[in-house]
Amino acid sequence: MSVVVEEDRIILSGAATVEDAEPLLAALLEHPHHRIDIAGLARAHLAVVQLVLAAGRPVIGRPESPFLREIAFASPMRIKV
Repeated sequence: MSVVVEEDRIILSGAATVEDAEPLLAALLEHPHHRIDIAGLARAHLAVVQLVLAAGRPVIGRPESPFLREIAFASPMRIKV
């Protein structure tokens, strides 16, 4: 996975492994008001999913994976898109 910080968002892309949780946490702590863009996220370890959900940030984008879209991020996407 790649964690990229842009002006107003943290972008997650590719396949997120457990090793990606630490750089994601660092980005979340350094940028407390950024939205999280998951449009390019193909797969995600549950540690990454938990960080995104626990951050309580607006989650934007629509991942291609049915699991991520319809189960893992279903509620945040309905509420904060």
